[in-house]
Amino acid sequence: MPMAGAVNPDSVSTGTRAMFFMITPNESSFQKVEDVPQYVQQATPFFVGLMVLELVVGFLKTGAPVISLSDGLTSVSAGMISRIPLLFMRGCELTAYMFVWDRYRLLELPWDSAWTWWIAFLGVDFCFYWVHRLAHEVSFIWAAHQVHHSSEYYNLTTALRQSLTQQFTSWIFYLPMALIVPPAVFAVHIQLNLLYQFWIHTELIKNLGPLEWVFNTPTHHKVHHGRNSYCIDKNYGGILIIWDRLFGTFAAEKEKVVFGLVSPINTFDILYVQLHYYLYLGRRSTTFKTISDKCLTFINGPSWKPGKPRLGDHLDNPKVTGQEVPHDPSWSLPLQMYVIIHFLLALGTYQDCLKTRWPRAAVLEMLRCVVIVTMQRYGYMKPLLPTLAVTTQAFVSLSLLYWALQSFSKMFSSRKKTD
Repeated sequence: MPMAGAVNPDSVSTGTRAMFFMITPNESSFQKVEDVPQYVQQATPFFVGLMVLELVVGFLKTGAPVISLSDGLTSVSAGMISRIPLLFMRGCELTAYMFVWDRYRLLELPWDSAWTWWIAFLGVDFCFYWVHRLAHEVSFIWAAHQVHHSSEYYNLTTALRQSLTQQFTSWIFYLPMALIVPPAVFAVHIQLNLLYQFWIHTELIKNLGPLEWVFNTPTHHKVHHGRNSYCIDKNYGGILIIWDRLFGTFAAEKEKVVFGLVSPINTFDILYVQLHYYLYLGRRSTTFKTISDKCLTFINGPSWKPGKPRLGDHLDNPKVTGQEVPHDPSWSLPLQMYVIIHFLLALGTYQDCLKTRWPRAAVLEMLRCVVIVTMQRYGYMKPLLPTLAVTTQAFVSLSLLYWALQSFSKMFSSRKKTD
């Protein structure tokens, strides 16, 4: 995400300013899409640095960690999963955008004009408001977006808890911009808009005074993540909060905000976090008798039922008392160590694959399998079902063999080239 790559990838100053949308048009204007840096990928050091800073400052202020191991790793893992499609294609928004631009554009604004840059800034943020709003008001889109709201904590790791599937619907809302704004300008702002939204996911930053009237801030977005009745379906803005004020979806923080889904899922199973709501919608639709009601289950709001308004009325939602405690199961020390090591190896593989589509991925995956086999061998890790124990061990062992062969093959090929 960081715009630092636009001028100097090693510039901490530029990268830091980019996190807060303090980059000038001259620093981030490009003629070709191919020249636009991969800001999201380059943001990793800034994400890690700010998360560590939040952890330290939060502990000094409260005497307790603001990030739990289980929830934090689930959030970061969700962020990694959401980027997997980039291994196979460009982002859906940019691919569809370029298609419309090439065939149907009505006007070609100059790519190097500051006016074009600011029009793109407002256009992307306006479109994001509607992308975000519809993600809360249409059940089958909410099935993707609920991933981001599934954490019962509110910290910088929560910003990374993204959906694998939401990008397959969000691209539609940006297409009108493709009629006049060049793809390279759009490619900058679609990333910059997302980048800004990282730092507002924290409870450590309080009211920012007059800035609260115009910009989306931690206090505004904190409300958006609440499951209190006054928080639901409020504050959809990305960078600007003015859209919510204009369209009647703004709410200021009142009593204590309780975070998470209306009905918490109480699990850190990453596949369940990503996909459970699709299964829920399928089951829910079978409980209705008419074809129209079955179809409306997917199109109307998440709390809709026959006889209620399109968006439902939230009367059946569990009451929030303010005494709710986030799901935080106790993990043994060996299990915690396994999770951390496994995650770091997976993260290394992920970064390696996104950067070069291969290099050290095989070695890292081999090491990950070694950790799993070791944990299983000494009883620190068991399958969910005892009957799957032999199958799981066999599968992991085969994976270990496969990645070991891939690693040696790569080493041998590299040596041959050197010789």
